[in-house]
Order: sequence, then C-alpha cells, then structure tokens
Amino acid sequence: MSAVQPNRLPKLERYLSSPRHNPTALQLILAAQLRRLRLEAQLSPIVASDALRCSDSKISRLERGEVQLKERDVADLLHLYGVDEAQVAEFLALVRRSRESGWWHAFDDVVPKWFSKFIGLQEAASVIRTYEVLLMPGLLQTPAYARAVAAADRRPGEDRTVVERRVELRLARQQLLDYPVAPKLWVVVDEGVLHRQVAVREVMHEQMLHLARMAERPNIRVQIIPFTAPQCITSGFPITHLRFDPPELPEIVYLEHLRRAEYVDKEEETEHYRSILDELLNAAACPEESLQMVQDAVKRYG
Repeated sequence: MSAVQPNRLPKLERYLSSPRHNPTALQLILAAQLRRLRLEAQLSPIVASDALRCSDSKISRLERGEVQLKERDVADLLHLYGVDEAQVAEFLALVRRSRESGWWHAFDDVVPKWFSKFIGLQEAASVIRTYEVLLMPGLLQTPAYARAVAAADRRPGEDRTVVERRVELRLARQQLLDYPVAPKLWVVVDEGVLHRQVAVREVMHEQMLHLARMAERPNIRVQIIPFTAPQCITSGFPITHLRFDPPELPEIVYLEHLRRAEYVDKEEETEHYRSILDELLNAAACPEESLQMVQDAVKRYG
C-alpha cells in the first residue's frame, strides 16, 4: 500500500478559524478525515477494526465523531492508512485540541449534558434550519424574552441566579450569528409563537422588533406558518437540521424533548426530517409576507 501523499491530507487548520475554540467541530472534522483516508486506502471497517483490536462498529462511531478520539487509536489508523510521520504528528496535535473543553463548559452548572453537544454542533454548522412551534428560537431571543422563558422553566428549589446564568449562556450562543463567516440561519415559526405572550407587552414588543431586524440580515431567513396554512405533518416539537461545510461531514438532526434530546445522523432518518422541514417551508408564508406578519405583531404589542 502506497503512502498518502502530503497534498492528499488537507491542512486542517483552515477549519479552525472560528473566533472561539470548538472541540465538537474539530472532532467531527477529524473523524470525517479518518473515514476519507480509510476509503482512499481502500480498506474496509473490518480491516481497520483488526488494527485496533476492536469491533467494526467502533470504527463506524469513530468516523461519525460519536466518541472522543484517542491518540493511540488515531495513530494506529493513520499508520495503517499510509500517512507519513510528519502528518501523523500534525493530526495528533489536533486530536489533543479536540479533547479540550469548549467555551460553553464554563456554563456546566446550568447546561444539561444532552444539550452541551448541541451547542458545539450549532457552532460548527454552516447552515441551521430550525422549526419552532411554541417559543421564539433561542438564537433570536432578546435578553428579556430569554429571561422570561428561563424563569418559567426554573425548577422548584433552584436558585434565581440559575435564570441569569441561562440567559447569559443563550446570549453567548447568539454570538455565532456575528462571526466573520456566520452560518446561514433559516427559521420556520408557527404563527402561534407571535401571539403567545410569554412576557409583559413591553418585552413582547421588543422581541418582535428584534425578530423583524434579524429577519432583514442577509444570512437569516424567517418564515411564519400562518394559522390558515394547511395542516402539516409534524410531531409537535422543535426540529433543528444542521449542515456542515466540509461535505464529508454527516448532516445532523436535533430533536429536543422535555428534559432530553435526540441526535439523528443516519442518512435515511435525516432525509425524513429534512422532508418534514421542506413541507413546513412550503406551508409557510414567503419571507416578505412573514416579515409583514412580524411587523403586525410589533404593532399589536406596541
């Protein structure tokens, strides 16, 4: 088996230009590169698993970024795939970086483990498509609106400072929309969200003004599903579909339930949820009509 030529192993530093360190994104990228290198070496997952003395299912999980990468495992695979020593050293340095904590771990006191992964994935995404049926999408909430939502979600016995910490986290997550290379955000919202008064009128008025302003950004598209739209096939809970810039990375669907979440990355399943989002988009008003609906809400709360 011939060694992988230097120009065939991409300079991965070009994926590390985010203003904030994102180990989730880096792990996904490295995992995808491992899969690409195996395919180029024309080796099956079974051959790779023999090298690590593990099951081929572990190789599959490694290549999907579902488990944290270990230097020894990665080094053994890279040598098997014919990568030269200099590039192995470079790759392993990035593996070590992928094991560092992301910025959001400073909020571990208020971030459930099942949600922590989503923050990293959202930061890594190049396109975010999301559907909300009850509340304003988190990336588009004002501080006051977010505070009202967090206060309503506060569990009995929790300190009130937890509310402020959750608001702080939400605002920190929103910074990705201001990155030099910001993701494209495509939001589909049920019209009921515009009418559901989760806070006092002043807060709702400010929130609707903010939504109207954000909808005019070139990287943000907001569409409202009117009450008069035909019935859509939905499960009644939010759906977020994430696409990533390196084409070899799998698309991921995030489904949030009460106190837990599900991450879907198998192609046939992501295709199912992608088709649901497409149906919702078809039922939604166009961006211009949607903006008018938001502006009507501004007047209603004004």
